Amino acid sequence: VDPTALQLTAREKNAAMRPLVEQVTECIAGRVVGDARYDTKAAAGTLGDLIVESVPPCLEPVRAMIDAYDRYYGEGSGEAFFMGPYLDVLPRAVTERRRSENTGDAAGGAGAPH
Repeated sequence: VDPTALQLTAREKNAAMRPLVEQVTECIAGRVVGDARYDTKAAAGTLGDLIVESVPPCLEPVRAMIDAYDRYYGEGSGEAFFMGPYLDVLPRAVTERRRSENTGDAAGGAGAPH
């Protein structure tokens, strides 16, 4: 744990984490939305299966996000963040990404959780 990172304000920590969270969200959401089974899984409310399958190819940015979270918020907090709040809102971020692709939103509308 970096003692100087722990002394940053919540706003500074969030700003430092945002690009990492967005990178992970883009990686996972891109794979989920690009999966041929997306429409069927979304209609059945089972996007979680596709999300789980999409994590291993995105492991490098996931690990970077978890490690950074540990640096800013304390050892072990990164995995807790990923397994809890992050994954809780990821299905919504995936759905928003698909919606933005369907409407041609150039910004992507990733809705990355933070």
